[in-house]
Amino acid sequence: MTSSILVAQLHPNRARQLAEACAARGYATSFAQHGAAALEAALADVPDVVVAVSDLELIDAGTLVEILRANPRTKGVRFLFLGREPGGGFFDDTLSPSASGEEIALRIEAILAQRKRIDAVDREAEAEQAVQGKLSQIPLTDLLQLFHMNRRTGTIELSRQEGGAPGERGALILREGNLIQATVGRVEGEKALFRLLAWREGGFAFRPGTVTMTPRITTPTRALLMEALRQLDEWDQLKGSLPPPSTRVRLLVPRAELPNAVHPVTEQLLDLLEHDDRVGELMDRSTFPDYQVLRTLQALCDRGIVQMRREPEYGEGGRSDGLFDLSQQQRLREWLQTGRPRGVPAREAKLLLAATDPTVTREFVRLLTALPGFRLEPAFRSGDIRQEDVATLGRLDVDDAVGIQLLHVPTAKRFEACWPALAQGSLGTLLLMNSPQGEGEERLRPLVERLRAQHPDARIFHVFMLPKGEKLAAEELEPSLGLLDQASVFLVPLEGERDPLTLLRAIFGRILP
Repeated sequence: MTSSILVAQLHPNRARQLAEACAARGYATSFAQHGAAALEAALADVPDVVVAVSDLELIDAGTLVEILRANPRTKGVRFLFLGREPGGGFFDDTLSPSASGEEIALRIEAILAQRKRIDAVDREAEAEQAVQGKLSQIPLTDLLQLFHMNRRTGTIELSRQEGGAPGERGALILREGNLIQATVGRVEGEKALFRLLAWREGGFAFRPGTVTMTPRITTPTRALLMEALRQLDEWDQLKGSLPPPSTRVRLLVPRAELPNAVHPVTEQLLDLLEHDDRVGELMDRSTFPDYQVLRTLQALCDRGIVQMRREPEYGEGGRSDGLFDLSQQQRLREWLQTGRPRGVPAREAKLLLAATDPTVTREFVRLLTALPGFRLEPAFRSGDIRQEDVATLGRLDVDDAVGIQLLHVPTAKRFEACWPALAQGSLGTLLLMNSPQGEGEERLRPLVERLRAQHPDARIFHVFMLPKGEKLAAEELEPSLGLLDQASVFLVPLEGERDPLTLLRAIFGRILP
């Protein structure tokens, strides 16, 4: 089928040049003297593309776009404006007012190729089918504009893998075309949307279906996309000079010596630097857009307030600079998604900790704080851990997307009713002990028996914190403790020749599914 081009209010000489260039490509061209004539012509015979100057007479360009987009017959018309774009219409493009006929025809060719790809997606979505493709062929902004315009409901699942980095996954949830949630890694909402819209490569899959969740994004979708495009432009201008996520950040000036009146982004980053020292963590935890965080960090570095040290994100042998290698990271991501609705990626696994007494918990936590990627909850920084606390001790990063939440569980009999619920969906339970026999075993026995009665396949690991000079072998413990099997026993010397961090790495490697 021949593509039709409607040209509005173009100088006669340029209109003739454009008509010749379009004819050479097999396009049919018609002309309108002003905006009102263009509207009448488009409603009578729907064109594929309208080429118009941005300062149309009688009916201005913005009004022309609004009228045609509101009409079901003409909502798919694409616009190419010579001059500024009037109002940021969907799928519209702009060229210089002085562009030649050949330049305009080349841009029309690109617009029609894009439309062909998008229309194929729309047909499949209209038929309530799952649609998938590559972001290099159809940018995410175009997909969102298409689904918004056609009031689609469902989930856009996104994935990408860059170089040797762990794969990334994200999701966008739509209800009647409106964005109501976005997630990527540990980030959600508008911040996640802006991050996802920066993806140039990767795959997408749209899965239609009913969406019942409470909206986390309430800003109108059109306004969001316009703001996203503005942020992307600024990001593209700055990204060459900004630090990568693996960069370490260190505060050089005592916080008390800094002025109180600082920009909100700076103030938040200074607060976050008390707990995190990696650019990627600061970006995730800040409520401000990524480009603002990076630009502020660079400004603080230039002023001598912070120091940034760049490190490789992935070391030799495929291991990241964190605790887990790439295969372990992938296993956990797959385990987290098992049995979950598609399109809303899980970001956190749960691991229970139960101890014979608070002292052994504190010793174990002290070792954990030396692990790369472990963040202790502020409430436990002073070591004030009570036996009856039900609380999150901290979080251990597995990769940039997911982590393990460590949950302290009380062992007193009066908490028995809550043990199965706390263990539901967890990776397992770590039993922290400082003695292989005696009261410690009896204190933990009710918890173990209840968990195994409720979940026969419950994964239970026994960690013995060995004081200096004490030596044991796992096989020595198996006969004396009926609850144990040798595969689930770990001996962690608090002092001695063996590096406890190496043992902790082995423990968490065993805990992962």
